[in-house]
Amino acid sequence: MAMASSASCCFFPSSHGRPHSLRSHLPTTTTSIPARLSLGLRLAARPAPSRNPRPISSSPSPAPDAADDEEHSAERDEQEDRDERYGFEMEVRKLPGKKNRRAVRARVRVGAPLEAVWATLTDYEGLAGFIPGLSECRLLRQDAAFARLYQVGEQDLALGFKFNARGTIDCYEGEMEVLQAGARRREIAFNMVEGDFKVFEGKWSVEEVSDATDEGTEVSAGREFQTTLSYVVELEPKLWVPVRLLEGRICKEIKTNLVCIREEAERIQRLHGK
Repeated sequence: MAMASSASCCFFPSSHGRPHSLRSHLPTTTTSIPARLSLGLRLAARPAPSRNPRPISSSPSPAPDAADDEEHSAERDEQEDRDERYGFEMEVRKLPGKKNRRAVRARVRVGAPLEAVWATLTDYEGLAGFIPGLSECRLLRQDAAFARLYQVGEQDLALGFKFNARGTIDCYEGEMEVLQAGARRREIAFNMVEGDFKVFEGKWSVEEVSDATDEGTEVSAGREFQTTLSYVVELEPKLWVPVRLLEGRICKEIKTNLVCIREEAERIQRLHGK
C-alpha cells in the first residue's frame, strides 16, 4: 500500500512491501519502532502575484440556479475518473457524517499473471524505486503473512506548498482464493497504526480471470492475461489538515501508484515469461 503522499498496499497516496524473488513496489508501512510522525505543509519560493487590477464587469453576475447547485453538490459528494489507456477507473466519495473523510475505490487492468502483480506488491522495500513521490519505504518487521512498513511521501501542492506524509502501516497478506470459473484472487489488508492520518485503512486485491488458471498450467509468453489490480482506502487527515486541500493530489497519486505497479508487473512478466 502506498500513501498518496500519504496513499498505494498501503501506498500512502505514496508506499512498500516485503522482499520477493520478483522485484517491485507496494503501498505503505514501515518502522518497527515507530518514531513520532509529523505532517508538514511548507511554503516554497514562488513568484510575486501580478499587480495588474482585475477587470470589473459592469453587468451583475447571474444568480445561480438551484438545480445547478444540487448538481454541483452531488459532484462534490462523488467523483469519478476513467482512463481507457490503462483500463483505469476510480471513484471518490464523501462519507455521511464524516466531513473530512473520503472513501476511494480504484482499479487498473494488468497484462501479467496474478503472481507477477503479487510479487510487485509485496516487494515492499523496492516500491520506492518505481513509485514517484514515495521517498522512503522501510520494512520494519515481517512474519508469516504480515509486514510492518514505514513510509515517507512528499508531493507538490498548489500555491508553492509541499505536502509531506509519514506513517507506519501494518499489512496482512491473505491466502489465495479460488473463485468461480477458475478465477483466482489474493488480497492485502492494511492499516496505518501511527502517522499523519487519523484514518488510513483499506486493501489491495489482485484478481485473475483466465482459461489457463488451473494449477500446474504453464504460463506462455504470448498469453493474454485478464488480471485486475484493485485498491480501496478510507482516509482522513489530522483535524487541522482539511482533506479538500489534498483530495485532488491524493487521487492523482493513487492513479500514478496503480499505473506504476501495472507497468512494473508487466516488465517482470516480460523478463520471466520468455
